[in-house]
Amino acid sequence: MTAVFTSLDDLRAAAGADLGATGWVEVTAGHVGQYGDATGDRAATYLALALTNRLMPELIAVPAASLGVNYGTGPVRLGPPPAPGARLRARARLVACDDVAGGVQTTIRVTMEVEGADEPACVLDALSRWLA
Repeated sequence: MTAVFTSLDDLRAAAGADLGATGWVEVTAGHVGQYGDATGDRAATYLALALTNRLMPELIAVPAASLGVNYGTGPVRLGPPPAPGARLRARARLVACDDVAGGVQTTIRVTMEVEGADEPACVLDALSRWLA
């Protein structure tokens, strides 16, 4: 279920909230091959990190913002790269909301879980700016 914030004040008030988890996405041999072709990273080390951008809209929506921008990341910890056939999902917590010129910057701790695995594929602090 997507967390929807209809005002920037509601977004600020949600700091610390659990945003839940996305649906599962299966990593196919095609994904790994295409990712390797595009990046030269044949082990797909950063594939789980790249998938966070695909999954983020399942976690949060801020229709009150005129513009939402992926502003980068804070710390990133990589686990084992996902093998073809692995199923991943993103689980997230809104850890901080900071005022910036024209809006709010959020820090969302995203854990890319691998179904049946003890260790996540990656954990990162995703930074987004939501502008009024």
